[in-house]
Amino acid sequence: MSRIAIPDITSATGATADVYARVKKISGGRVPNTYAALGHLVPASLAAVLDAQGTLNSGSLSRQEHETIKLLVSEKTGCDVCVASHSFVGKLVGLPVDALRAIRAGQPTGDAKRDALVRFVSHLHTTSGTISEDEFNAIRAAGYTDTQLAEISLTIALGIFANTFNRINGTDVDFPPVD
Repeated sequence: MSRIAIPDITSATGATADVYARVKKISGGRVPNTYAALGHLVPASLAAVLDAQGTLNSGSLSRQEHETIKLLVSEKTGCDVCVASHSFVGKLVGLPVDALRAIRAGQPTGDAKRDALVRFVSHLHTTSGTISEDEFNAIRAAGYTDTQLAEISLTIALGIFANTFNRINGTDVDFPPVD
């Protein structure tokens, strides 16, 4: 059970109601538990997340690439809510179930570019300091541009923000169980 009590979203007013309306518009009418909590506590933080995600959605990475990054980071961070949500959304954007399992396990998916992305994000998540020239050259050789490297960084940051908050809150999982 979530540690932070959140009032029913239908009772929200002001900035919270406004940001919930934005979430409903982009998510088919629902407000996931993570967004309900963030919108209640700090509506501006949820608005910033939505703005950043909007920027990424209009960028050059595909939805499958975003979900690959978010799923991998969520798995490595240990956020059950985000693993469930990104597994669910990953299926919606066309990632096969076997690829989702492989991403979570850090195993090859059969797609060379996606596998390079998984290796790169995993390396960033598990090491510190500036990456080596070899790591940089490998992700560039896989076809990722400088702009996409910036988008990868922002995608990781958004994932870690949600993962961290959910771990603190013990947010209830409100997505289907992971295959």
